[in-house]
Amino acid sequence: MELKTARLTILIDPNKKAAFEALCAQQDRTASQVIRQLIRDYLTQHGVDYVPSGLNLDETVEGKPATAKKPARKKSSQRDTTSPARRRTVRRGA
Repeated sequence: MELKTARLTILIDPNKKAAFEALCAQQDRTASQVIRQLIRDYLTQHGVDYVPSGLNLDETVEGKPATAKKPARKKSSQRDTTSPARRRTVRRGA
């Protein structure tokens, strides 16, 4: 499962949208779930490899993503204690 998401906006006939949403509701799935599955199937059908967001290339096995893991949280002694305003100033080169 992807750890990050991006928005995809499409234009569709209102009647087709209503029929699609009704069918999704009958199947107890959201429209987003169905569309994400359609996209995965389409990529697979056309032989397109991809790594789900949040995973590294070395975390894949035989073209299939490994189980997603949350990044380890830094120990308090390793955390950056610089204020956010100071970090922005440093990044801007001031």
